[in-house]
Amino acid sequence: MSDWKPPAKPADYAEKSIVGALVNGKYPAGTRLPAERELAAQLGITRPTLREVLQRLGRDGWITIRQGKATVVNDFWREGGLNMLSTLAHYGEAMPENFVTQLLEVRLTLAPAYTYAAFSNDPEPVIALLGQQMQLEETAAAYTTYDWALHRTLSIASGNPIYTLILNGFTTLYAQMARRYFSAPENRLASHRFYVTLLEAFRRRDAEAAAEICRSAMAESIVLWRKTSP
Repeated sequence: MSDWKPPAKPADYAEKSIVGALVNGKYPAGTRLPAERELAAQLGITRPTLREVLQRLGRDGWITIRQGKATVVNDFWREGGLNMLSTLAHYGEAMPENFVTQLLEVRLTLAPAYTYAAFSNDPEPVIALLGQQMQLEETAAAYTTYDWALHRTLSIASGNPIYTLILNGFTTLYAQMARRYFSAPENRLASHRFYVTLLEAFRRRDAEAAAEICRSAMAESIVLWRKTSP
């Protein structure tokens, strides 16, 4: 008698299995997924559950569902959306070598803009949070939590919700990356300098200086990351 038992949450199990196969290249971009009946049998789930999962993956850009035709695998690096970022965080071994650097380059573009906007729109929450930086524990976990809170506060204070939506797409990846980054004492020191000088600029009501301080700190973080990562 078989010891196999159906998964507790069939839809979640199926989604993870299919995404894992896509990310790891079992089904390359442009190829077709197996027929519904075959794929459902492979995963040990019902066809209605499989359809629900495929619809979700289609919305996120992993696949293209064509009525009456085979489901085609997309090139998710070109056709996917921000929802994929949190999912991809679980498949680090499949990421391109320079993926994290590319994320940091995106932040280098965005962070000075939402910092300047936060200064102009609603600086007080930022000033309040920056005032807490002296209480930071010298641990990677503490700096990870604080740094994420700072960037989210800046994005929210900017008054442009799109900045926050973009940042939210990086949540899981950021946590993984930042813990490694902040494990190095020199990286924590660089961020501490950033927090102090940014607070000074906000208190001086110097929006241009705040944006430039942020830009310089984000550029430095790319250099430091390259030194930190193996």
